[in-house]
Amino acid sequence: FMYANDVAQGGGTRFPELNITMQPRMGSAIFWPSVLDEDLNALEPYTRHEALPPESGVKIGMNYWIHQYDYRTPSSKRCKWAVRSHGTM
Repeated sequence: FMYANDVAQGGGTRFPELNITMQPRMGSAIFWPSVLDEDLNALEPYTRHEALPPESGVKIGMNYWIHQYDYRTPSSKRCKWAVRSHGTM
């Protein structure tokens, strides 16, 4: 997640399972895995997060998805979900 502006107060990204909140700073980014390394179909529970509202001003941010595996081939065949086995499709 990339932050496009500074927020004077509030507006952080909170990770409750890790008990941390990242405050927005223009030009900074945070990255986290959404799935487990050993099971790509299982969510990573520690990276559950929430966007906190700014207490003043606005927060401008951008999602940036990084794909570790080929997602284009299943998508080109109109497949919404693909079963992965040991990192292959």
